Amino acid sequence: MAGSSFGNNFRIATWGESHGKGLGVVVDGCPAGVALTEEDIQKYMNRRKPGQSKYTTARREGDTVEILSGVFEGVTTGTPISLMVRNQDQRSGDYSNIAEIFRPGHADFSYREKYGIRDYRGGGRSSGRETIGRVAAGAVAAKALGELGITFTTFTRSIGPVEAASANVEEIFENALYMPDNSAAAEAAAYLEECMKHKDSAGGVVECWIDGVPAGIGDPVFDKLDARLAGAVFSIGAVKGFEIGEGFAAAKSNGSRNNDPFVVRDGRVAKETNHAGGILGGISDGSRIIFRAAVKPTPSISQPQHTVDIYGQEREIEIHGRHDPVIVPRAVVVVESMAAITILDGVLTDLGCRMEDLRRKYVGC
Repeated sequence: MAGSSFGNNFRIATWGESHGKGLGVVVDGCPAGVALTEEDIQKYMNRRKPGQSKYTTARREGDTVEILSGVFEGVTTGTPISLMVRNQDQRSGDYSNIAEIFRPGHADFSYREKYGIRDYRGGGRSSGRETIGRVAAGAVAAKALGELGITFTTFTRSIGPVEAASANVEEIFENALYMPDNSAAAEAAAYLEECMKHKDSAGGVVECWIDGVPAGIGDPVFDKLDARLAGAVFSIGAVKGFEIGEGFAAAKSNGSRNNDPFVVRDGRVAKETNHAGGILGGISDGSRIIFRAAVKPTPSISQPQHTVDIYGQEREIEIHGRHDPVIVPRAVVVVESMAAITILDGVLTDLGCRMEDLRRKYVGC
C-alpha cells in the first residue's frame, strides 16, 4: 500500500492495523540532539487514547508507546526513530456481523473496490486507530519545535450546533471535550447526551493556533505552507473541511476589510490584523497561524441503516461494538500532531534556501 508516508525533510511512515498486534511510525529526518523520552511522547498519546470519558470508545487501551530506535541516553541520534504501541484490547468478534456488509459512512466499499480485500476488524488501516503513529511522530516534532520557541494551542471550537463563545486557553483541559469555554462544553455535553439517547453521533470543528513561527517558512507555488497544512489535516480520516484565517468567511468579505495593514512594532514589520491566518502567498508572515478542521460525525451508529453487501444484495445493518459518539475531542491532538510535523518539515526545508545561511554554517561567516 502506497501513501503511508508524509513529509520531505522530516518524514514519517505509519504502519499497523486497528486489530493487528500493534501500530507505530518510523520518523526519518529528525535532527540529532533533541532531548526525547517515552514520557514526552506519552503525554501526546494520552490525549488521544480511548476511555477518557463517556464520550469516547470504551476500548481499554493504555496506548503505551515504546521507543525502539533513534534515541540514545535521552537524546535523538539523527537516525530513524521507530515508535510502537501494542494493541491489547481487540475484540475482533464485534465486527463479524459486518464482514460482508458495507457500513454507511465508512471506507468499506471504496477500500474493497481498490484492493479487492479489506480487513473488516475495526476498519484495518482506515480505522481512526491509525492516528496513533501520527500522534507519536507529532510529539517528536513538537518537542523539537519547542526548542525553537514554536508552540501549539489546539482545541474543540464546536460540537454539533454548540460553539465556544470564548477562547480561554486555561479551560481547554478542564473539560472532557477540550473546549476553551466551560459553559459551552456543558451545553455540548447535553447535546451529546441527546445524540447518544437516540443512538446517534455528532461532528464538530477543531481549531489550531501556532505561535512563534518566523516569517519565511513555506514556498510560493505547489509547496505553500497553507497547502501543506491542508494536505496534512485532510489526510486525517474524519476531516471533511479545512480553512485558514477567515477561511470561507473571506468569500463574503471585501478587500478593504480582509487585507491586513502592515505596521512597524518594536522595529519590526507586523500586521494590525490577522485575517490571513499567518500565511501570505504560501509563506508564513510571522504572525499567529490559525486554521480550523471540520470533523464529520462518527459513522458507526447503532441506528438501523440501509446498505448493500458484497454480493450486491440490499440489507439493513445495526452497528455494534465500542465507538465514540463524537470524534472531535480525540481528534484535537491528531490535528495538532499533523500541524507540528508539517511545520518542522517546513523549517528544515527553509534551512537551505539562502546561501548566506549555508555560508554561516559551513564557512563560519
